[in-house]
Amino acid sequence: MSSYPISTTRHSLAHIMAQAVKSLYPDVKLAIGPDIENGFYYDFDFGEVKFEEAALKDIEKKMKNIIKQNQKFEHSTMPVDEAIKFLESKGEPYKVEMARDLKAGGETEIGFYRNISQQGAEAFVDMCRGPHVEKTIEIDENTFKLDKIAGAYWKGSEKNKMLTRIYALAFETREELEHHLKMFEEAKKRDHRILGKKLKLFTISELIGAGLPLMQPKGMIIRKAIEDYLWEMHADKEYHRVWTPHIAKEALYECSGHAAKFGDELFRVQGKDEAFIMKPMNCPHHMQIFADNQFSYRDMPIRYFEPATVYRDEKTGQLSGLTRVRSITQDDGHLFCRVGQIKDEVTTIVSIIKQFYTTMGMMEGYWVSLSVRGEDKSKYLGTDEAWNTAENALEDAAKANSLNYKRIEGEAAFYGPKLDFMFRDAIGRQWQLATIQCDFNLPERFDLSFINEKNEKERPVVIHRAIAGSLERFMGIMIEHFAGTFPLWLAPVQTVVVPVSENFFGYAQEVQDSLKKAGIRSELDNSNDGLNKKVRNAETSHTNYILVVGEKEMNEKSVAVRNYKTKEQSEVKLVNFIENIQKEIENKRL
Repeated sequence: MSSYPISTTRHSLAHIMAQAVKSLYPDVKLAIGPDIENGFYYDFDFGEVKFEEAALKDIEKKMKNIIKQNQKFEHSTMPVDEAIKFLESKGEPYKVEMARDLKAGGETEIGFYRNISQQGAEAFVDMCRGPHVEKTIEIDENTFKLDKIAGAYWKGSEKNKMLTRIYALAFETREELEHHLKMFEEAKKRDHRILGKKLKLFTISELIGAGLPLMQPKGMIIRKAIEDYLWEMHADKEYHRVWTPHIAKEALYECSGHAAKFGDELFRVQGKDEAFIMKPMNCPHHMQIFADNQFSYRDMPIRYFEPATVYRDEKTGQLSGLTRVRSITQDDGHLFCRVGQIKDEVTTIVSIIKQFYTTMGMMEGYWVSLSVRGEDKSKYLGTDEAWNTAENALEDAAKANSLNYKRIEGEAAFYGPKLDFMFRDAIGRQWQLATIQCDFNLPERFDLSFINEKNEKERPVVIHRAIAGSLERFMGIMIEHFAGTFPLWLAPVQTVVVPVSENFFGYAQEVQDSLKKAGIRSELDNSNDGLNKKVRNAETSHTNYILVVGEKEMNEKSVAVRNYKTKEQSEVKLVNFIENIQKEIENKRL
């Protein structure tokens, strides 16, 4: 294991990759190459050369050769104008642009590093401040692997040229790399886009548009079951269902601040006489519902719940299946309360979050980001006093609920601090899902109030909360988390009845009718296929229970049960089977 921080090793490897690419493609232009989670990348302009993923093997081989050469990393600086001339002489336009940007930002010196061979010759030079390892040989060549290529606009702007980004994985040990690669292979098997199509859960139509998924009947069963469970957990906690339209006048979002915040992500709709925006958030609408009431302190808190669809014009290249979409259905909740009620309200929300994710089998290894303001306070709306009050209230609530939290600077929403819950799925990937956000800002902007004990107007605090987050994204994660084989309460098809031959179609229909009457989602396979093919079809569909019926089962009013998850087989009376799986569904067993 290296004595350097993994970020330093990854950063050094990014430059070694740049050197390898430059040696194989002398005319390539270098852009940027940072370390990232699980590895690093570097952006290149290959000009007219069509770069293929197959070339990664040659680059990786060259990188390992550079590591074995035991080159030394040397750091130096140049006055900014001298550095610009030097980079121009090297024919590196992207580096020149970066240096000029630094100069415009007030920098007077530019950092460089050089790779020096054992013979003392300069092997490579790049613009960078570091840090790096001291010598290339200090990096274990078995701890990294080039992963994939992707397109990336220079500086992230579609107005600029599309570059080629080479991604790589890098870890402290070979074992960690191998573990990650195995996890990646497992993730490919669980890809919700593939399983969703195979199991007919959702559809992406080119005629409708990217990022606008359609729920198939089976997908809708899962989505509705999740939505119903979410409401079930809120209904006895004095939440009220509300509904709001999908569009609103632009003035609403100018008042809330979302018009300026979301900018070109907004979908605009022109009516006959007025301009509208398709709502990017539900909260401004909920502010209007609250405002149209006369509440007193005795009414507080007021709690609204709405699983509503919002719309954001995400970049086409960022859209992916259900996990990144343009139509986002949030299980949205907004609470209007007094400052002294924040801790209790957050405690209630935390209890719901814990119950929900325990049911989903995701509580192990969770942690919470207490996201607060960063140093640049110009990015946030509201007064210092309001922010301090909100941040302290959330931290007090996190402590009171024994949450495994970390205080993260600069990750707050523009209107307030938040608690973001991070959960791991069945193969260890981390997802940010539930969130609790404290907001003193919108009540101010919309001039909300209730009457307090002194018969005076008092400003409420708004708590934004979502348990699943986006139902689309959550469904995508659940498809992968459960690898397409859902807990029985979520499964679109819970049982398939398979008669051994057509002689037993009559009894199979009796079984099917009994299951349906008991509220169990069941299908009957009375096709002409052979028994093995029928069973194989049911397994391909990830059906939880396959019920085979023949002469013995007909005579004994039983079913031969094949459990798809456990692969166990048993024979049980039909009435007992129904009773058992009704309990499994009711208890939402994993």
